[in-house]
Amino acid sequence: MDLQLQDKIVLVTASSKGLGKATALEFAKEGATVLLSSRNVETLDSTVKEIQQLTNNPKVYYKKCDMSSVEDLHALFSWVSKEFNGVDILVNNTGGPTAGGFKDVTDSDWMAAFEKNLLSYIRTTRAVLPHMQSNDFGRIINISSSSTKEVIDGLILSNTFRSGMVGMTKSLAREYAKYNILVNTIGPGRIATDRVAELDHLVASRQNVSIEDIVKYSESLIPMGRYGQPEEFAKIVLFLASPLNTYLTGQSLVIDGGMLKAL
Repeated sequence: MDLQLQDKIVLVTASSKGLGKATALEFAKEGATVLLSSRNVETLDSTVKEIQQLTNNPKVYYKKCDMSSVEDLHALFSWVSKEFNGVDILVNNTGGPTAGGFKDVTDSDWMAAFEKNLLSYIRTTRAVLPHMQSNDFGRIINISSSSTKEVIDGLILSNTFRSGMVGMTKSLAREYAKYNILVNTIGPGRIATDRVAELDHLVASRQNVSIEDIVKYSESLIPMGRYGQPEEFAKIVLFLASPLNTYLTGQSLVIDGGMLKAL
């Protein structure tokens, strides 16, 4: 299926590894011009070279950017504007906030999570909307978490700010639909990434059991009987961000192999 992405410019943030990297790779496979960003230049450079080699697509570029830094975001979008005249598709992504329950996190943790996991998406969206409006086309995908549907114990910061993302997504979708700008939130369930492995190790340590026991238990809760792969998640992002999606907007989806029992 041709997703009609060859002439599109796509920005995927926090894309040097994990879900961001998998998503950037899938866009590159479709021939899009793909812009990556993250905090680590060495990892970014390596990732871009890997994607170019795997896809034979030379139109893959990167810019260092810490999503919680106003200065970095300004530099990122100055570069985007100068070199590419804007982006057609924005995939908002960041690493997860600090883990912990209510008593475990401080005011500074709350503020850091707000800057990184909600305000950063607001800032990037604000930066791309004028170009999308002028072109009468835009797709914005906000990568969140399954906590938008069912809170996750020990992740109060994620539970709070990911839910705020859903409200922002719905509001933007209603406000900008007339410009053919579609906005959706997509949350991963148990996808095999470094972040999920980190959380599994944290739970294993707290319960004084092996990581294998935690993974086995988690898999038993998933009807498909396994963790998802990053590329499986990325393919859903790809369709929703493509011109083939012409009507689905303002939604909050979870890719979880059927794990959640009630939405």
